[in-house]
Order: sequence, then C-alpha cells, then structure tokens
Amino acid sequence: MKKTTLGTEKFEVSRLGLGCMGMSAFYTGAGQDDAGSIRTLHRAIDLGVTFFDTAEIYGPYANEELLARAFADGRRDKVVIATKFGTILHRQNDERGLDGSAENVRLSVEGSLKRLQTDRIDLYYQHRMDPGTPIEETVGALKELIEEGKILHYGLSEAAPETIRRANAVHPVTAVQTEYSLWTRDPEEAVLPTVRELGIGFVPYSPLGRGFLTGTIRSLDELSPDDFRRFNPRFEGDNLEANIRIVEQVDAVAREAGATAGQVALAWLLAKGEDIVPIPGTRRVENLEQNVEAVDVQLSPEQLERLDAVAAPVGDRYADMTPLNR
Repeated sequence: MKKTTLGTEKFEVSRLGLGCMGMSAFYTGAGQDDAGSIRTLHRAIDLGVTFFDTAEIYGPYANEELLARAFADGRRDKVVIATKFGTILHRQNDERGLDGSAENVRLSVEGSLKRLQTDRIDLYYQHRMDPGTPIEETVGALKELIEEGKILHYGLSEAAPETIRRANAVHPVTAVQTEYSLWTRDPEEAVLPTVRELGIGFVPYSPLGRGFLTGTIRSLDELSPDDFRRFNPRFEGDNLEANIRIVEQVDAVAREAGATAGQVALAWLLAKGEDIVPIPGTRRVENLEQNVEAVDVQLSPEQLERLDAVAAPVGDRYADMTPLNR
C-alpha cells in the first residue's frame, strides 16, 4: 500500500489506517472474538497497513492489550501505533472524565506503554479537550514526553481551531483526528482549513459513518442492546429512515464504479488529499480487505461532485455534543 506523511515532522503512515475500537468496545460483537480480531490485525500488516488506532478508554484498556498481543513476535517494529488519553481520571480512581493536566498525561502514558508492551508510542492524542486545563499545560507535558522518547508525535482529537493553533504554538501538532465522512462534513468549515494552513495531518475517524455508509445497517434490530449506535441520534426513530437516502446515493455511484458503497465512501475521502488518512474500523478480515481495495478506486470528477452534493444527515452525531470542538 502507498504511504503518506502527516505533519511538518513527516510522520509516515500507510494511506489507510485501521481503527481498532470496535474490536473491544462500544459496538455489537466487541470483545467476543479476540482471536478473529488478531487475525484481522495480522492481515492488515500483510496488506501494507502500518497505522493502527486505539485508546485507553476502549475497553477500557482491553484494546491496547489486544494490540500488544497481536504485535508481539517482531511485528511491533512493522507498525505505528496511535493511542489516546484524557478521558480517564487517573488521579481519581480511574473514573471517566476529562483530565488534560500534566500529571494525568504522565500517568496515562505510563499505563499505555505498559499495556501496549512497547518502549514508545508513535502518535499520542489528547482524546477530548479538558476545559479545566489550559492546552499549553497539556502540550507542555507532551513535549517533555517527546524529548524523553516515550512518545514520538502528538495529536488532538475533536479540538476547536483556536485550540489547535494554541497547541501548535507550543509544539508542532502532527495530526488532528475528528469524525469526517459523507456522513459528517463538519470539519470542512473550519478545522480542515486550519490544519492545512498549519501543515498538520488530518485523520478522519468513523469514515464509514459508524458502518452506516456500507449500506448494511437498515434497522436497529441488527445491533446488540448495548451498541453505542442505539443511543446515537442519527440512528434513532425517523432519523434512521431519513438518513438511508444518503446510502442510496452512495450506492448509485458504487454501481457505476464497480465498487462497494463502503469503498466509494473511503475513495471520496482519499480524493480530498494526501494529508487525509482515514481509519475505518472492522473486526473481520473480509471487511478489511474490501476497505484496503478502496485505495485503488478512482472516482470521476462528476462522481465526486455528486457525492459532494449529498445532503447532511438528520440528527446530531452524539447525544451530548458539548465535549466536541473545544
């Protein structure tokens, strides 16, 4: 697979990454087949995927431990690992909450290094911004970790443009991670222009609209009772039915292109620029192989224009939007 670089420090990653959250948390089937997930992780390496995304909150902790098992036996040096901190209060009995303090950064990184069984984290994101801690304090601690070699690069997830600028002034931000897809176009307004102005890479999570853009989710009956999407406004009630129109438009382009709907959704993102590296998630080898093939799907200018014109979905992307864009 082709590679690209993120940020002014030229962090090299595969053109498409793999989001690992759903292997251990939040979605139907999470944590039920670690052996299958490890097969998928190994197959990803075989296909040229080098960029793997996890977080301490996924499980919590279980996903980082899963990656450690998968990348043992010499595989660690073939991959780059991104993990995240800031949504677990390590100073308060590991409760959930936002903490970007320097002390919590230190506690978080030591835990992740231990669980990942590695001597460095390639890309370390602040998962959500802490309104109680100046971003300068958080990035100051991250800069020290970079100087110590415990992390190689850092990033921000769901940060507002002004926060990105303030962080970058302390130490260059390598990547910003935000939800972005045909299902979520919000970053185009301010975040994407900001990161491009500053030379920061952009990593869209949920590039398949939490599975919706694959066309396989037509009813909540297909999801387990504790699946996060059951409580997501875009999947609730009449919103789900209204949003199916988006998939129908993607499907139409997919038929013309001889591809799947998911491949078209990823190809649309990849066409936005070499500085954009989507991280679709899956537990299954067959889905991974389909996603990787999206790198070779070429959409015509007319098809891209039609996809650009797809209407926004109905409903917020989270039930509580307050932790986003801070």
